[in-house]
Amino acid sequence: MSEQTASIRISLQNAGEAQSLFGPQDGFLKIIESEIPAIIDSREAELTIRGAEREVDMLGQLFNVLLSLIRSGYILTERDVQYAVELAKDFRADQLLDLFKGEITTTFRGKPIRVKTVGQKHYVTTIKKRDIVFGIGPAGTGKTYLAVVLAVTALKEGSVKRIVLTRPAVEAGESLGFLPGDLQEKVDPYLRPLYDALYDVMGPDQVAKALERGLIEIAPLAYMRGRTLDDSFIILDEAQNTTPEQMKMFLTRLGFGSKMVITGDVTQIDLPRGKKSGLIEAKAILSGIEELGFVYFAEQDVVRHSLVQKIIVAYDRSAENLQ
Repeated sequence: MSEQTASIRISLQNAGEAQSLFGPQDGFLKIIESEIPAIIDSREAELTIRGAEREVDMLGQLFNVLLSLIRSGYILTERDVQYAVELAKDFRADQLLDLFKGEITTTFRGKPIRVKTVGQKHYVTTIKKRDIVFGIGPAGTGKTYLAVVLAVTALKEGSVKRIVLTRPAVEAGESLGFLPGDLQEKVDPYLRPLYDALYDVMGPDQVAKALERGLIEIAPLAYMRGRTLDDSFIILDEAQNTTPEQMKMFLTRLGFGSKMVITGDVTQIDLPRGKKSGLIEAKAILSGIEELGFVYFAEQDVVRHSLVQKIIVAYDRSAENLQ
């Protein structure tokens, strides 16, 4: 028995809407057509979608959601459309309306910072609710960036008195000892991504002032030993490169009125062979503590160039085949 065919019409307010919907050189339309098989026609101010009933319903939801975003002033990107198509396949495209409407804050240039995926929304909500949150998942999912954004927001609102950013100084095959410069210069390349996120939200001048006044501290993990951090928003980045001892030392620094976010990607461990990752161990030991938050990102949450997502998927497949 052949599947029911169907057709629907969606009216547009003007030709500009079709342009926003289909993207530059119809790029968005091509993504949609390559993923969901149906015939999409547009004449003047009307879209006609024809095909199997299920696909037509999917596309109906997808286009209505995208139009709703466009009409509320949201400018779509290729990444947004790709993500919307993935959600539309499970009839979940309407989840985008919630995602893109609220902004967490704005960059120092006034550009809104929003969550881009359902995984990111869950992460932000969890950080607001819990004192210690682990964000675990592949590169490009915004784990560090969003944690820094929330830290700066907390500092601005006065809910914390300072931000502490830290990473384990593990060399990915390079030896630190041979790099020129003093400790600060040697450590900085590792901490670069943290600076980049801060610059984006606060602007370089404000960051420099905050560092000078001690409102923001950026230091290697070893500097955390023996301290208790009260009223602070503390981010441990690249946590997959901590040893179990370092991770325990870090987690027990939590003071009153503080929040901790631990981010890492368990597929990118640069520790010497035979050394266990503190992040993997913490995941196993602490998952039973209800007050802790564990947020796992998937490749669908990657918000970098669409090619990055494909590269991650290919590496994951290869790793599965090797096991």
